[in-house]
Amino acid sequence: MRFSPPAIALSLLLATVSSVSYTQPAERAINPQSTALLDAGYIAQKDGDLNEATNFYEAALAVDPANRAAYIALAQIARAQDLPGKAIRLYREALALNPNDLAALSGQGEALVQRGAIEKAKLNLARIDSLCRSTCEESTKLTAALDKQNDVPVLSAEAVAIQPTVTGGTSEKP
Repeated sequence: MRFSPPAIALSLLLATVSSVSYTQPAERAINPQSTALLDAGYIAQKDGDLNEATNFYEAALAVDPANRAAYIALAQIARAQDLPGKAIRLYREALALNPNDLAALSGQGEALVQRGAIEKAKLNLARIDSLCRSTCEESTKLTAALDKQNDVPVLSAEAVAIQPTVTGGTSEKP
């Protein structure tokens, strides 16, 4: 009986401390100036000026390097410019900030398909499916990209026959 109140207090303290360690940290707010630059980049990208949009997105990242949306937007521009390696790197930066970002996982998967890394893209699709628990837009987009890639015929070295050519030179030696 004498030890009941301290035991109850200690158990409450341990329950509180243990529950805090299992929660995820709250995301911090993005700098408003970075958000404004991001919005200006969206407008420039929508108007078709990819260079200006890139400048706005890079400025947004300079103001706040934790702006995940800016990394994703830059990666989309890189994919549009047929630079899948750069896009994969930018998506990786966004995923370092939040490993469960569905847009980054899907975009990275599409960039991997564009680069020809089908198996890695399938890993991204499996991760998206495990996070969605039902059909979501990101899963549908990545599945469509994988299906489109499967329709492209792959040539092997045996499929291309090498034809010898005759040059117009003489066969005499000096």
